[in-house]
Amino acid sequence: MQTAIIIGANGGLGNAFAENLENRGDWLVHRLARSGQPSVDICDEGSIANAASRLKQSGCVPDLVIVASGLLHRDGKGPEKSLNELDTQWMLDNFTINAVGPTLVAKHFLPLMPRDRRICFAALSARVGSISDNKLGGWYSYRASKAALNMLIRNLAIEWQRKNPQSIIVGLHPGTVDTNLSAPFPSRQAAARFTPADAAERLLNTLEVLLPEQSGQLFGYDGEPIAP
Repeated sequence: MQTAIIIGANGGLGNAFAENLENRGDWLVHRLARSGQPSVDICDEGSIANAASRLKQSGCVPDLVIVASGLLHRDGKGPEKSLNELDTQWMLDNFTINAVGPTLVAKHFLPLMPRDRRICFAALSARVGSISDNKLGGWYSYRASKAALNMLIRNLAIEWQRKNPQSIIVGLHPGTVDTNLSAPFPSRQAAARFTPADAAERLLNTLEVLLPEQSGQLFGYDGEPIAP
């Protein structure tokens, strides 16, 4: 029996990750969210540390940790289309939730993971965080926060392979998924839009076949690496 921790398990994709693993029958899944027990608020390091401590005391040794939280829009505020829409607080909120939060989860949850076997830590990122892939501009805060997350994942991967050469730490690009996060931004290509269950299945299948030498990269729902 393997153990998984899903951060943001009350969201559409987080719930789909948890359900998929639970249905496989050989996974013990811990669902963590702001409304759960122990509660985890991605913006509150204290809550992250407390949740990790409580799981450690219970004997939890996770093989897989997925951070499925993220911010794209909220309360009528969304990705900026031009420079004059930039707002300090909105930019900080994007960086806090999309980059800082997942990294703080790594700070407190990676130490719970074994160092003598394969482990996987993954956080939801996005193709729009790829600097080389940016051909359209716009979406300043979201793009920049995901680019920051991709760099932080690379840093984590380098450090943790010194502690566990079998560790895999990656970002995941789920594509456009039918959740509240992407609801205001319908894909023009129906084939590129997935249900949460389909997206979770694709991403979990990707994680299953990754090798330690691929740690530190961003991977799409098709299993292909995305250039930084």
